[in-house]
Amino acid sequence: MNFIWVWNAKTLKRYMIIGIAAFFTAGILFVESPLLPVFSPGDGEEPVAIHRVEAEHPELALTFDISWGEQQLGPILDVLEDKNIDHATFFVSAAWAERHPDLLESIVDAGYEIGSHGYRHEHYTGWEEEDIKKDIQQAHRILSELTDEPPQLLRPPNGSFDRRVLQVAESMNYDVIHWSIHSHDWENPGVDAIVENATTNISNGDILLFHASDSAKQTPEALPIALDKLESDGYSFVSISQLMTGVEMEAEEID
Repeated sequence: MNFIWVWNAKTLKRYMIIGIAAFFTAGILFVESPLLPVFSPGDGEEPVAIHRVEAEHPELALTFDISWGEQQLGPILDVLEDKNIDHATFFVSAAWAERHPDLLESIVDAGYEIGSHGYRHEHYTGWEEEDIKKDIQQAHRILSELTDEPPQLLRPPNGSFDRRVLQVAESMNYDVIHWSIHSHDWENPGVDAIVENATTNISNGDILLFHASDSAKQTPEALPIALDKLESDGYSFVSISQLMTGVEMEAEEID
């Protein structure tokens, strides 16, 4: 039987996130898409990937991954502006940012949070630890230079990570961010399917994943419908940092 640990949030200091990982057995469950494990803590104080918090208020973290293309970001930003969404987090590939500094600037100017999506958009789990570290460092340098603010959040390329990736990220003072709700917009399954994926089985503190790369051709059309539905259900949208501010993580075993 496989197990996954859901990490919940209560009101305490953020630096306690790692502190209660002891005495739980490691487990990996592949969810949402291939090579996207949600990694659970092992024995001792091991690093974790945060994929949701149990928030007291009906708040959701709206996140977007972008690694290539220049056509979809503008329409997505237009939707967010039209819907008065002031807070979201964009996980940006630094290689993409190098090619499109003006588009990165448009995200920053809109007031949205920037997280690192690494440099090369390849699975870290197949790399040596030193190569993982170099990729994160290169992305950190580029994004820091382009935004004047060092990123503190990391979503590994393709969302793919293991214990080694988490340990490297922690050693570099990064929080690894996964997701709990995947729109599957990059598969272009149809607007109705994307909306259904993004608005079903929602709970306070969920982290929603959309894409702003050109592969996600249906996102600009589906996004406003999903946002309207979630807002009608009483949810508001925050950045990852806002969602994580002042939390203690607890573990609950779900089979």
